[in-house]
Amino acid sequence: MKFVDTNIFIRYLTNDFPRKADACEKLFRNAIIRKEVLFTTELVIAEIIWVLESYYELPKEDVQDKVGKILNTPNLTCPHKDLIIEALALYSEKNIDYIDAYNALILKEKSIGKAFSYDKHYDRIDWLARLEP
Repeated sequence: MKFVDTNIFIRYLTNDFPRKADACEKLFRNAIIRKEVLFTTELVIAEIIWVLESYYELPKEDVQDKVGKILNTPNLTCPHKDLIIEALALYSEKNIDYIDAYNALILKEKSIGKAFSYDKHYDRIDWLARLEP
């Protein structure tokens, strides 16, 4: 198993450096063909989302599509993949920050219905009451 960092995914997804993008594509294809397991983390996924939104200015639907494809790559393991996919849908559907969507789903899983926050994005989530201290 080998770890894949954010910049490898970004090069592949954006093709902004074609030589590097080709090398990254080859890495993923080789992993699939050779059945070699690659590993990444939830923080890498969050960073990919942030970079695609902030630097590349992609709309949420495009980000959701690209990250969804990453998570469905054969032989790529990522902890809490199902939660991430659900958070991506909430992030796109409710037009909220990805981290807020992820946190909201964790709260739902833990049966926590109230959250202290000044972030009004939480008001868009039906099962969560936002409180201010």
